[in-house]
Amino acid sequence: MSTEAAERADPGERGRLHISRSVLRKIAEHTADQDPGCARTRRRIAGLGLGEHGASAQVSGPDDALRVRLDVALRYPAPVRDAVAALRTRIGEELTRLADCQVRTVDVTVSALVAADAPPRVE
Repeated sequence: MSTEAAERADPGERGRLHISRSVLRKIAEHTADQDPGCARTRRRIAGLGLGEHGASAQVSGPDDALRVRLDVALRYPAPVRDAVAALRTRIGEELTRLADCQVRTVDVTVSALVAADAPPRVE
């Protein structure tokens, strides 16, 4: 097909776009990390500090019915139920806006509550 013919072709006939699940996962994680109710936590293995980490997500399902599983730490004190509901809505909206995917479910696991104004601990 020549360039002129490609320009005149129906946009639906020009090709396909596939967004990798890893990109969708990163969008969900980034959206959660930007939420003011979420916190970063220290990563420790066998007592050794390995830095900090934010939200962790898994994405599955077709583009018109995505399932997102999210693991986050929330700031304390905050109403957990309200924070999780806001997070679900925000992640669904961002995946729809950026990747044109429809989110069926966002399952959130709150793995930690982090004090909002906790002084740093000496270790």
